[in-house]
Amino acid sequence: MDSRKRLEEGNRRFIEAGDAARRIDTAEHGQHPYAIVVCCSDSRVIPEEIFQASIGDLFVIRVAGNVLDHHQLGSIEYAAGHLHCGHIVVLGHTGCGAVHAALTGGGEGFISFITDEIREAVGMERDEDKACCLNVRHAVARLKKEFQAHPEAGSAVIEGAVYDIRSGQVRWLD
Repeated sequence: MDSRKRLEEGNRRFIEAGDAARRIDTAEHGQHPYAIVVCCSDSRVIPEEIFQASIGDLFVIRVAGNVLDHHQLGSIEYAAGHLHCGHIVVLGHTGCGAVHAALTGGGEGFISFITDEIREAVGMERDEDKACCLNVRHAVARLKKEFQAHPEAGSAVIEGAVYDIRSGQVRWLD
């Protein structure tokens, strides 16, 4: 089966088995997410599944390596300010290809924007698990700095966590 057919079949199953009442409610009354999750684009990291969340529960921003640029910051500002979402989670994960690429010198073309940001976050660290945690902590620190003067986001709880792709466990970073 080609990829388009798989997407169409998946959408059909979603419509048939999904929560139609929830879709209609959020379509008519808007979204009210309880958390903003900034996570990697990795197909194994699915915040709605990991946190057993439904339609409208999470405002998810996905970018390889869970790095932040002005687009992600603008999205977070929107969710915090306009949707009144007071909890921001930066979710890294084990086995992150972007972290691996940053540590091994990979990252040509546009990917270098991601790997350069990760290299800045991890410094001389070469252990992938430790580098992943440093990358998450770097993003958390940046969010706290960027939004400290923004009343719409300045009071949000900002935390970091790492998802283990093997066990499914989320480890919260202090």
